Formats: sequence, structure tokens, C-alpha cells
Amino acid sequence: MRVEIWSDIACPWCYVGKARFEKALAAFPHREQVEVVHRSFELDPGRAKDDIQPVLSMLTKKYGMSEAQAEAGEDNLGAQAAAEGLPYRTRGRDHGSTFDMHRLLHFARAQGRQVELLDLLYRANFAEERSVFNDDERLVELAGAAGLDTGAVREVLADPKAYADEVRADEREAAELGANGVPFFVLDRTYGVSGAQPTEVFTQALTRAWGDRPPLTLVDGDAEACGPDGCAVPQQ
Repeated sequence: MRVEIWSDIACPWCYVGKARFEKALAAFPHREQVEVVHRSFELDPGRAKDDIQPVLSMLTKKYGMSEAQAEAGEDNLGAQAAAEGLPYRTRGRDHGSTFDMHRLLHFARAQGRQVELLDLLYRANFAEERSVFNDDERLVELAGAAGLDTGAVREVLADPKAYADEVRADEREAAELGANGVPFFVLDRTYGVSGAQPTEVFTQALTRAWGDRPPLTLVDGDAEACGPDGCAVPQQ
């Protein structure tokens, strides 16, 4: 079974939702047969790379909140993250373009290190003091910690077209599937789960999707095969 997760590094609910989903998956009896693929979704597509602002300022301007409301929202997110064992800085974080991060995540997927890089990007953005925005060397450092070749990472960052099509394809697909927010989980292209749902909701979704998979249809034939008793040796 395949689970695809559309998310953005700038999305705190994606950070929390990933942890909740992983708790459900860890307890799922068929977890070894579940492939998880992370896909790109920008909350602020088209934002200039050098357009960076404090999170609280972004919230007040984008959503018309008062500063007190924005601070209360961040405090609530901090509590939600803490409940999942995640560190979260409720003050002093930045908001900016995540396009280069998504390009690197596609590169990391090709190298088999996508999850490692995603976890490091989330932690760096939500828990660490140094910003991840408009700082290529910071991204190179994180990618290196994820096990990627830093020279190759610099080449990807230096070429704005590298993996750009893959990012845009993910975003188009999300729109086609009806996703207008993240996190967005798609199980076997049959069930969708929107938002950072409680762990038990993800457990129910995994169980239902697994149970509803169509049975395998076998095409009979008389070709030789190996079985529990070994392999039959053709007689000369």
C-alpha cells in the first residue's frame, strides 16, 4: 500500500501531522508493506526567495489577526507539538519561500534520503534559532547531515530549474485531487485524509485502506515454479 503525503516545511500542522501519522504507522500490523512518499505543496507559491518576514508579522498581515491572537495561535501550536514530543519555538521564527527546500527534497528522494532531509528541515524551521530561509549554506549543511553529497546539493541549489518540474507536478496533482490545504494524506489513491488528524484517525484510515485493497487475480499456467518443498528439477 502506498501513502502519499503533501506537505510544506513552513506548515506547522504538517510538522505535527507527520508525527501523528508515524505513530499510527508504527503500530500498524502491515507497516512493512506500506510505502510512504512525501510530495511538494507550497503554502506561499511564487514568494521571492529574499522575501522573509517574522512568522507573527506574517500571521497578522495575511489573516488579519491581532498580535495577541497570533501569539496565542503559536502558543497553541507549541502545546500541540509538545504533546507529540516535538520541539517548537513559539517566538522568533521566520517565514519565507520553501521552493528550494522542495527541490532538494526531490533530489534527496532520488538518493534515498528524503525522510532524513525532511525531518531535519522541519526541526531546523520549527525548533532551531538559525533561519532556513534564503540561506543556501544552511540548506547545504542540513542536506549533508541527511547523508547527501554537499557538492551535488550546491549544484541543485545553483540551478533554479533542477527538480523544479517535479515540484510543480506535485502541486498540480494536489489540486487535481482536491487538496486545498496541507497536510494532505492519500492512501492507495482511494482514501484522503486532510489535516493533522489525531493518531487514531490515521489508524482507522490505514486499516480501512488495507482492508479494501482488491484481491490478487491469478492467471493460471503450467510453468515451473519453486514452492515450500523446494524447486522441481526438470528431468532430462
